[in-house]
Amino acid sequence: MAERIGRVIFACAIVAIGVESIVCARVSVAFVKGSRVVPIIPYLPAIPALSVVFGIFLIACGVLMLRARTARLGAIAFAVAFLLSALLFDLPRYVAHPGNMPLRTLLLQSLTMAALAWMLPAARLPDDWRMTLARYGIAVSLVVFGVDHFLALASIGILVPPWIPFHLFWVAFFGIAFIAAGLSFAANILRGWAAAGMTLMFALFDLTLHVPRTLGAYNIPGAIRDPDEWCGIFIVAAFCGGFLALAHVHREQL
Repeated sequence: MAERIGRVIFACAIVAIGVESIVCARVSVAFVKGSRVVPIIPYLPAIPALSVVFGIFLIACGVLMLRARTARLGAIAFAVAFLLSALLFDLPRYVAHPGNMPLRTLLLQSLTMAALAWMLPAARLPDDWRMTLARYGIAVSLVVFGVDHFLALASIGILVPPWIPFHLFWVAFFGIAFIAAGLSFAANILRGWAAAGMTLMFALFDLTLHVPRTLGAYNIPGAIRDPDEWCGIFIVAAFCGGFLALAHVHREQL
């Protein structure tokens, strides 16, 4: 049951990102170190037609993932498209500015979502080289996310909701959690528990930070009209659903 719920959450998040890509194709663009991009993952060039086409494609992938018979097709198509877009669009921007943490995060977000989508249809099968590569991709991303928490301890601490005490402690705590989960995926040890921990963590991120922040609870000017804020909700929800599905499968296999 938990596996099915996780897959549905992941698929619905993909559909939501697709809808947002279409709605926001002509609304606004973000500027990242001089590169004009649509503020919706996978951060395509600011070409409205491209955003619309990709949005339709994401909706189709999400709908396919919701049906048992077509789930594998939808997941693989999504994984390949996100991997290619990350390598074609996100990677060159990051290579041009290798010290830029936001650009690194954008790249790893896309790669992690692609890896999660690739693993979901074959989660119950023995690992082959493609599954192993996806697992290592997730592992590297989680470790880097964790290390970046320590590199930007103060700036990330500002994002913690004001009603939660000990901001720096929680930033460090979640940084350690990211690193531990990444090492677990890399070593293929206690992977189900690591995925369960990531599920809980991303659920908390959405419930305490992203959703209230976007809906205006923390008095962020213009947040409710910011496509990037809404995209943040959907990205975290996709991570939560993907790790939930993997957690259930891998804990069953222990």
